[in-house]
Amino acid sequence: MNRKILFTASLLGIIAIVLGAFGAHSLKEVLTTEQLNTFETGVKYQMYHALFLLFLGNSNSITEKMKKYVLNLILFGVILFSGSIYLLATMAVTGINFKIIGILTPIGGLLLLLGWGIFGMQVLQKKS
Repeated sequence: MNRKILFTASLLGIIAIVLGAFGAHSLKEVLTTEQLNTFETGVKYQMYHALFLLFLGNSNSITEKMKKYVLNLILFGVILFSGSIYLLATMAVTGINFKIIGILTPIGGLLLLLGWGIFGMQVLQKKS
């Protein structure tokens, strides 16, 4: 499980770096400052959670079963939260109205919170 978590972390990190560079170099010409800031929020949260997964994959504080739950919550949370932010921020460029998926952003955020919460509860419950 730890290998899977660490691989997922590295993949999310790579994608965050690529999207961050894309936003900084290509999108700054076509997005407003507000849209670009929104896009960068998605990149930041994706990277924060890539780093969290690196920590999770190297942690002995929770069971393998719970690591799997946390991994899935974080992965789907990042996809829904950051993914919807990327699409919403770039609507002006794509010409596609993604406003209907705006509900996915808070759902993704809730999944991220649940992942952190489960991790924290497991750490508190672990016997030394």
